[in-house]
Amino acid sequence: MIHRTAAAWQGITQKEQKLIASDSEYTKNSWQRQLRQAITDPAELLNTLELNTRYLPAAIAAAALFPLKVPISFVERMKKGDINDPLLMQVLPIDAECHITDGYSSDPVEEQAGQHRGIIHKYHGRALLMVNGHCAVNCRYCFRRHFPYDEHKLSREEWQNALEHIKADTSISEIIYSGGDPLASGDKQLRWLTQAIAAIPHVKRLRIHSRLPVVIPDRITAESIEWMSQTRLATVMVLHINHAQELKNGILRTAISQMKNAGITVLNQSVLLKGINDSLDTQVELSETLFDAGVLPYYLHVLDKVQGSAHFDTMDDRAKTLHKAMTAKLPGYLVPKLVREVAHEPSKITV
Repeated sequence: MIHRTAAAWQGITQKEQKLIASDSEYTKNSWQRQLRQAITDPAELLNTLELNTRYLPAAIAAAALFPLKVPISFVERMKKGDINDPLLMQVLPIDAECHITDGYSSDPVEEQAGQHRGIIHKYHGRALLMVNGHCAVNCRYCFRRHFPYDEHKLSREEWQNALEHIKADTSISEIIYSGGDPLASGDKQLRWLTQAIAAIPHVKRLRIHSRLPVVIPDRITAESIEWMSQTRLATVMVLHINHAQELKNGILRTAISQMKNAGITVLNQSVLLKGINDSLDTQVELSETLFDAGVLPYYLHVLDKVQGSAHFDTMDDRAKTLHKAMTAKLPGYLVPKLVREVAHEPSKITV
């Protein structure tokens, strides 16, 4: 049980505070408990990791633009006293986020003006559903940090309209659950949605993009594996892992094994982040550790140029040189494809 200061309760509703105060309320819903207990106060994060409070003013200022949120499970994999910990650097708000940078925008891949409410249909044969606008962790490089999720929050009637849109377009063979994080929705809702999609004959595959099982491994439950696997659809789970240190959690590795044993394909995509994973040794270790855990590398994204994230950006020449070195060091099946998403292109672009 974590005891919080008054400041640490900021951003948490009174209802959630009451739930957190009562362990018994969470016995059946461990992942929801951990989600609600996520650290949202920069002072609490710095104190937990035994870091100097001189970083606090900048963290508060940047968090006012894009809130801090990080589950305790993820924080426990960070090294105390190290401001350059690669996991911490992904979530700690810093002063650089407050600077306006030319060439960066609030909608770097121009997807906010969707064609249909709740659906982003950019690529042939694939439709992306904005299942949930919430995330378990606010990654500071997130290309949707300015996304108007409220405009894509659907009622049950609007979900039916979205499903009718999918039914009417027989070119759609794959549905992608996205967000936010789709697994922030409960299993009951996700089971209903998956069954409805499976009833559409021309849909063959379900792809789920999620970081939630990485930061809260308890999210993968028997119930979630059931709705993902007990369907005629071929199900693919794409985890979002950027550094091998993120895999230093036994529950996460067990969850990956359980998904694979249930017939779910488990892949990974990562983002190339300056100062975090832009070295050959770090990328090789990530690919090797992923494979050891039963996950195949899929994509290595260069940074989407979202405003507030320029300090993470790696120049294309550097990215290409790194990727070429990876191909010389790793077997082909452990080398993720280096890609960029470009607005209005029919697919991701190879860098």
